[in-house]
Amino acid sequence: MLQTVAVLDYGSQYTGLIVRRLRELRVHSRLYSGIVSAEELSREKPAALVLSGGPNSVYDKKSPQCDPGIFQLGLPVLGICYGAQLLAYHLGGKVAPSGIKEYGRAGVRKTHDSLILAGLPDKFDVWMSHGDLVVEPPPGASIILETDACPAAAFQLEEKRFYAVQFHPEVHHTPNGGELLENFLYNVVGLKGDWLMKSFAESSITSLREKIGKNGKVVMGISGGVDSTVAAALISQAIGDNLIGIFVDNGLLRKGEFERVMARYGKRFNIRGIRMGERFLAALRGVTNPEEKRKIIGRVFVDVFQEAANQVEDALFLGQGTLYPDVIESSGGYGSGGAAVIKSHHNVGGLPEKMGFKLVEPLRELFKDEVRELGVAIGIPEDELRRHPFPGPGLAVRIIGEVTPERVTTLQEVDSIVLEEIHAAGWYRKLWQAFAVLLPNASVGVMGDQRTYEAVAALRMVESADGMTADWAELPHDILRRISNRITNEVKGVNRVVYDISSKPPATIEWE
Repeated sequence: MLQTVAVLDYGSQYTGLIVRRLRELRVHSRLYSGIVSAEELSREKPAALVLSGGPNSVYDKKSPQCDPGIFQLGLPVLGICYGAQLLAYHLGGKVAPSGIKEYGRAGVRKTHDSLILAGLPDKFDVWMSHGDLVVEPPPGASIILETDACPAAAFQLEEKRFYAVQFHPEVHHTPNGGELLENFLYNVVGLKGDWLMKSFAESSITSLREKIGKNGKVVMGISGGVDSTVAAALISQAIGDNLIGIFVDNGLLRKGEFERVMARYGKRFNIRGIRMGERFLAALRGVTNPEEKRKIIGRVFVDVFQEAANQVEDALFLGQGTLYPDVIESSGGYGSGGAAVIKSHHNVGGLPEKMGFKLVEPLRELFKDEVRELGVAIGIPEDELRRHPFPGPGLAVRIIGEVTPERVTTLQEVDSIVLEEIHAAGWYRKLWQAFAVLLPNASVGVMGDQRTYEAVAALRMVESADGMTADWAELPHDILRRISNRITNEVKGVNRVVYDISSKPPATIEWE
């Protein structure tokens, strides 16, 4: 049986990162609401609990509180930041506002031996972000780390296998954080590290066959992206030709994308292509609000897909390439402890109810890089797995302001140049995403001694491990120069190119 660590979400923007870090250490982890009951956790049978950070104070009446019964389950527990304060508070310790708030890098010192500190130096840097702190650990606890401003930077109740750290070991700014988490998983909990993509693929194929049945049919939207490709391949390996792929051209694809997808997948899957660009663009006429754009595209897609799916006889199931970050961002996690909803995603939040199909989402618990690992395990070509993410609403969310046929054509040409040059320079696989955004404002320029007043294109190139956090890429200036020169010379209507140097957070990767 797969060993799972339950991560309880108390609203930290890093909560998804905790899940990701544990999986990087070959341990399956799953996100739960911070207010999940001890009874439900007992039924789920996790191997350990991790309590996430969060922006609240444990003494605030509106703050999410854990069920005290979780500490009676006999499970190892690791509390992080707010989670550490919850652990202390519910076990008889004291939490209070910090006299000196700690935000950013801090140095910690060992004060006591601990299994979770095995192999770590006596002093190391961590990433702090807290206003409250534990001023008195629970009875019987021993402090294992301290800072000048935080005398109980980490403590343990060794016999109970309870551990708490005030800092964030899950972020890259805590260099030894991965070792600390690994010590908890292997030294404290005693896990085997059985989260492997080959095993996941085998179990997923088996469960898909059981769920869909021998003669069951699945209809699925194919986009040509990594997610739908891997999901379709997995479903296809489970049920063969009973998977019917539907590729909808919404008029917002990259230049030549419809033809490429149909040529690539036509022999691999049972796929049907439908051109509906005019219908989508008509629905978007006059709309400038990004959230409204997403919802309109989602509604039209449902209608178009429903019409196409109704032509598939005896299809009862809908396949989707939903990923874990989609679920987290769209639902705010798994309950009142979840993070704020950031944006809507077209493949979560109500589609199945409206369309009347039973849902099949084989990738729902995976992060993007895990999907690529899965793709390798089931034999998908490397070049397909390394394609950059592309938003479900397509270029509509890369055109700031109104989406018109003319602006789509302009951005398609710009986007094509960006990708050509990134590939030619050998940078494509170094980047998480590389794309252009068409801005709503025009700028004054000079071309051929003539004054111009034309569009501005913004370039967005980011590096990331999982899309949850990202940093802008420091591309060599000669590459940026070539891209800019080609765009302004070859694309009619664009006379200025700018480069986005924002990280996520505070910005998102996409502009809308």
